Amino acid sequence: MNTAADRGPAMPRVEVQFDRPHRQHEPRDQVAVRYRIEGCDGERIRAIEHSVLWYTEGKGEEDLGVHFFQRITDRAMMPPALSTGAFSTPLPQSPLSYEGRIVKVRWCVRVRLFFDGSRDFVSEHVFVLGRIPPVRLSESRA
Repeated sequence: MNTAADRGPAMPRVEVQFDRPHRQHEPRDQVAVRYRIEGCDGERIRAIEHSVLWYTEGKGEEDLGVHFFQRITDRAMMPPALSTGAFSTPLPQSPLSYEGRIVKVRWCVRVRLFFDGSRDFVSEHVFVLGRIPPVRLSESRA
């Protein structure tokens, strides 16, 4: 029989609510999020990191750029004392989100939890910056 102790620590959940329901932002807009942390089951969190970043996926080397970063280590701001949080930052002009065939550029909000000991947990939530239409395959090259 498996018990909770046999499975190790519970997997936390981070629910993120964006200020815009469709997660669509334009360059220089302010992105604002609220988050809620659940399921830590008594584990002590020693730090929380908030970040807004972009990354590429596809052929070739993958790139990553951090636009905003904040680390919180104040115990009064950690669950269970406080299980919610919020942050915001203005967005840059570029790079814009892009859904190409060869490469994709994605923006996301990341909330990372560091627990006492060496365990950490990362929660990423994608949003769109700009309005570049997705690439479409051409019918034929006549």
